[in-house]
Formats: sequence, structure tokens, C-alpha cells
Amino acid sequence: MKICVLPGDGIGPEIMAEAVKVLEALGLGFEMETALLGGGAVDATGAPYPEATSRLARAADAVLLGAVGGPQWDTLPREQRPERGLLGIRKELGLFANLRPAILYPELANASSLKPEVVAGLDILIVRELTGDIYFGQPRGIETRNGERYGFNTMHYTESEIRRIGRVAFEAARKRNKRLCSVDKMNVLETTQLWRDVMTELAPEYPDVELSHMLVDNAAMQLVRAPKQFDVMVTGNMFGDILSDEASMLTGSIGMLPSASLDENNKGLFEPSHGSAPDIAGKGVANPLATILSAAMMLRYTFNQEEAAARVENAVKKVLAQGLRTGDIHEPGTTRVGTREMGDAVRAAL
Repeated sequence: MKICVLPGDGIGPEIMAEAVKVLEALGLGFEMETALLGGGAVDATGAPYPEATSRLARAADAVLLGAVGGPQWDTLPREQRPERGLLGIRKELGLFANLRPAILYPELANASSLKPEVVAGLDILIVRELTGDIYFGQPRGIETRNGERYGFNTMHYTESEIRRIGRVAFEAARKRNKRLCSVDKMNVLETTQLWRDVMTELAPEYPDVELSHMLVDNAAMQLVRAPKQFDVMVTGNMFGDILSDEASMLTGSIGMLPSASLDENNKGLFEPSHGSAPDIAGKGVANPLATILSAAMMLRYTFNQEEAAARVENAVKKVLAQGLRTGDIHEPGTTRVGTREMGDAVRAAL
């Protein structure tokens, strides 16, 4: 069981160190090798996704990522920016299905910006298509036309791309509460009319799953009005990018939320939903729980180690029940701890 470990930038190395220690504590004999991705890779090699990292990622069974990016790289040519490395590894590994759970732990109900009664018991899974849509469509660019600058991008999906992500979402809903909401903008965009058509065509294959459709603007509103109406949501790359971040903040802190990006054989890249947080990098205060929970998703989806995944998740729940909190989720009456202390507590709880 070989894991490619990519600490990345900002707080990435700090939170990754805690996730690695938790994995080692399980005693499952993982072979872990570290490589560069993102801004640090640009500084060292000139490329955000170096060939050496590419070789390691392709050879590994799974990839565990910290975070990439930072303001010091924002002025680089677009192809050298850290985020291009993330897009590159997703594309090369064929990671088309992004799973973003939004779970509100009972101990953190007061950390949400919404009333506790609105979000208590929240458990949503957002399935986002990851390799198509406007983020990858061609043609794209910025040109001068008729004497002024003109920017353009192309949104497109093939039927097979929609069908592939649809099956992932239906299967996920089948394992949960058997409700799937497909999000589109079919009243304006032909691309998403096709999306709705294909999802509707798939539904008879999953008679035990209730399929509904919702326009993206309404979905954004409903997530803050009555989020518990949703079980599994499935949508395209751009809409999923936005809605999954919105859903994550319902839980009080994006620092709590893991994610998985899977290929057709469940080989995946697992990473926290948050960014590199350069403002707190190196201070030892970042929340490592999203990275630790991402490692649990890796255990479950790629290595089929359900028992080990549950052990890690239960350890996180135990630590929260003990009242330990990093700064992003701290509130009166709880104990504030740093990155390393939180990681050590999870290992102890195992």
C-alpha cells in the first residue's frame, strides 16, 4: 500500500505531519514517499507539478495532499502558479469524481454561522465532477478584439462524462439515505440541459434512489435556508466548486472537512477542503483534523480499510468530545490547542 505524500505550501507541511503520524499509529504498513507540488515545487524546479512528482503519483496507490498556493506566487505566469499543479495532477490521474462531505459534529453546533436548530445533525455529501466543464474547456483566453480586451472560456460536457459522475452519485446515495439532488442551470445553459437529461435517463437504473433536480441559484439559497433537506448533491465542476465551499461553512469551519477525488478504480487524491492559509503558516495553530479525516477517506475508498477509517473518525469525535479545539473552532469552555497537540490527541484516542 503505497502513498504519495504531497505536503504542499503554507500550513500544508504542518497538517500533513499530523496525518502521517496518525496513519503510522495504525500499524498497517503503509509505504509513504514525499514529493513536491505547488509553490514549493515551482521554487525548486520551476514547475508546479514536476515530472518526479508525476512519476511517484502514478506509481502510488493513493495520494495524500496538504494544500497549495500563496500570495508570493500570484504574479507568476498562469502555467507556473501552484493551482496549475493541482489541476494537472487531477487531470493526469483521471480524478473525475470529487466527494466533499459536510458533516456538523454535535460539539461544534455553536461554531456554525447558522442557528443550531437549522444545522444540527447536518450530513451532506456533494459529488462534484472534476475534470470537465468550463475549467478545462477550450477555447479559452484573453485577446484584444475591436480595440479592447476580450476574455472567454468554454463550458462543455459530453454525455459519457455526465453519465460517469452520475453513476458515482447514485451509488453514493444508495449507500446513504437514497436521495440525490442534481444541480444545474438548464433554464439558461444548454450544457446543463444535457446534464439534466442524462441524469434523468440514469434514474431508472436506480429505482431505490429518489432523484430531484434544482437550479444552482436556488440550491445556493436552500443550503443556507434548510440544508438538512439534502442528502447527496451532484453537479458540474464550477457549480460544485462554489456549492461545496458554501456547504462546508455550514459546519462552522472549513478546517474540519476532508475531500476525496477518485478515478474509475477508486485510486484517489485525498486532501482537506481548505487552502494553504499562508497567514497562519509556521505558527503551529492550524487545524489538522480535515487532513486526518482525509486520510480516513483514503483508508475507506482506496484501501477498503473500513475498520481503520472508522477508528480514525471515532478518534476525532472523541477528541472533540474531550473539548479540545484549535483556534478556528475554539469557543468559551473548551481547551485551545495547537496543530501538534491536536494530532497527538487523535493518536492517543486511537
